[in-house]
Amino acid sequence: MPDLLRREDHGAIARLVLSDASRHNALSAGMIAALRRALNAIADDETIRVVILAAEGRAFCPGHDLRELQALAGEASAVRRLFEECSALMQQIVALPQPVIAEVQAVATAAGCQLVASCDLAVAAERARFGVNGINIGLFCTTPMVALTRAIPPRAAFEMLVTGEFIPAERAHELGLLNRVVPPEQLAEATMELARTIAAKLPTAVRLGKRAFRQLQDRTLEAAYGEAAGIMCANLMDADTAEGIKAFLEKRPPSWA
Repeated sequence: MPDLLRREDHGAIARLVLSDASRHNALSAGMIAALRRALNAIADDETIRVVILAAEGRAFCPGHDLRELQALAGEASAVRRLFEECSALMQQIVALPQPVIAEVQAVATAAGCQLVASCDLAVAAERARFGVNGINIGLFCTTPMVALTRAIPPRAAFEMLVTGEFIPAERAHELGLLNRVVPPEQLAEATMELARTIAAKLPTAVRLGKRAFRQLQDRTLEAAYGEAAGIMCANLMDADTAEGIKAFLEKRPPSWA
């Protein structure tokens, strides 16, 4: 669906741009499907090392399309399928081998805020705002809550969820939802610079590292160290890692493909 989502490849970086201006990039069933197809293709593409999730228009993403939800009123099974597909999309971002960076130019609300929280990293323009404001229309943002409470402190997340109030980019940065906040005119380049930095690292190490970072979050301290030691050992046995160590000791750039 080229009218909903545009893919731009910049060498080893894939930039996915939400471009449904008529609905302000809402997570409609069509947008969710388009994102899932694009991410499926990227997951199998070893030439892509980093993904940027961006948007164009007045909003990054306002969450679900309320008109679409209204049209499904009374059809519990259809509504559940939509929420399940959205949840699958968020989990797909987490499970994607490549790091995903959210590039947030404007407002991200409800499932749109969930989308940002599900990404591995996030860069936002100073004017961007974030909220989980479903409570304002009588709908508690339960599914966005899952990603949000894994990205920022629980009390801060609960305040956002029960008040429906928006927070500015600087506050989102303080809470850990964002990695960087930049002037609007610098957003695209700042995000691309971060992506290039990551793309220059050994891809096998980055992919292994993302998987370990996500998997070990819920382990006990003892279990996390136990698994981490095995993962690090496997990483160390990689021939490209051996080349990286040798290059560092010889004070030269590593020779990686």
